[in-house]
Amino acid sequence: MSSSARLALLLVGVASFIIMGAGQALFGPALPGYERAFQISTAAAGTIISAFFGGCFVAVAGMYFTGNRLSPRSGLAGILLGYALLAAAPVWSLTLLGALIFGLGYGCLTAIFNPRILAAFGARGPSMLSLVNAAFSVGAIAAPLVFVWLGSDPKLVFWILTALTALVFAAAGPAGRARIAGPANRGGFRLDLPILGFGMIAIGIEVSLVGLGPTALIRAGLPEARAAELLSLFFVAFLMGRVGLVFLAHRIPAFAIYLVAVALIAGCGLGCAISDPALFFPPAGLATGLLFPSYFVTGTRKMGADARVAPIIIATGLIGAVISPLIYAQLIPLMDLRGFFWLIFGVAGTLTLLAAISYRRMAR
Repeated sequence: MSSSARLALLLVGVASFIIMGAGQALFGPALPGYERAFQISTAAAGTIISAFFGGCFVAVAGMYFTGNRLSPRSGLAGILLGYALLAAAPVWSLTLLGALIFGLGYGCLTAIFNPRILAAFGARGPSMLSLVNAAFSVGAIAAPLVFVWLGSDPKLVFWILTALTALVFAAAGPAGRARIAGPANRGGFRLDLPILGFGMIAIGIEVSLVGLGPTALIRAGLPEARAAELLSLFFVAFLMGRVGLVFLAHRIPAFAIYLVAVALIAGCGLGCAISDPALFFPPAGLATGLLFPSYFVTGTRKMGADARVAPIIIATGLIGAVISPLIYAQLIPLMDLRGFFWLIFGVAGTLTLLAAISYRRMAR
């Protein structure tokens, strides 16, 4: 692959992940507003997160069959349409449809960029993968702040994102036309259920912290604006974790990073449950930023370079992303005001113990 093709892939990936991060981060602070606007419960509002990740799952499953034939513009088109629908939808059902279509584009881009960048940059692949995923945090930091500045109006922010996505779509032409090869079907496919299980549960924790964390903070007594600000601080820490991986991912075993991450999340969950959530929620973002890259790199190393590996790794994580918010959203109203954080502590603590027991096998 030529250096210009690699650069185009990297730049379009960075821009795409910025707008992807902004859209996903909006769902959390927007949930209370959706509850009021559409007269629905917290559990019902939480289905928008599962609708989004359901779309991601369908897209990634489709990528299993299409392989490397789709271009970045394919995913950007889905995000563009999804954002436009989220901005214009007058009823809840259309809002869910917009989230689903946004998810389709998001999943497509995730399955396009992650394996191609990992393959394109050789030994520096894990670091470049972390760099592109770090760009996600830039949009995720900005979106909740813009949301508050614009009077907590998600529709207005989604219109802005629609315009920005259109610009990225127009600029993605060269990268979309370039023959940038990802992994080929080279055989050596090795299904590894343990790493897929670790990924599914971890990504479920990540999505639940981002999507339901602001609602949990509000239930703990914080104002809505303060919860949105804390989500931005969460993503500042998230970005710090991803940037740190740019320098460390090729030096430290990926599963060691995973183990440290889930342990830190367990500690932050406990801190939020028994102490000040405003103090312990943002640092959880640092650990959360480490989860997907460490899972993806470990899964790729364990399962091989076959083109089917990346869609399976990503799709398994998305199963957790779809199921976990549904379960947590149903349980939150049945528990005390900090029950969500006790759930995070329990799940992440159990995952930490299992990861420590399995470390030697996973790190091989």
